[in-house]
Amino acid sequence: MKRTWALQDAKNRFSELVSKALEAGPQVITRRGQVTAVLVSFDEWTRLSRRRGRLIDVLRKAPRVSPSGLAVDRVKDLGRDVEI
Repeated sequence: MKRTWALQDAKNRFSELVSKALEAGPQVITRRGQVTAVLVSFDEWTRLSRRRGRLIDVLRKAPRVSPSGLAVDRVKDLGRDVEI
């Protein structure tokens, strides 16, 4: 099944493009040979854009590590000289 469409073909056959997105999955649209867009069904878009959770909730679920348990190498470089 066709999954890549030139922009002009996508415009001329939009109804078919939408049907293919519903039946066969994401449809890639190109302009001048470069991929510019992807058409997906609404169900697929909903699944892909669903929030995975707030950052604070993710951090709360993360395993706890005491600061003494971290092995961090500190860079002792003083940086570069700057003339003021």
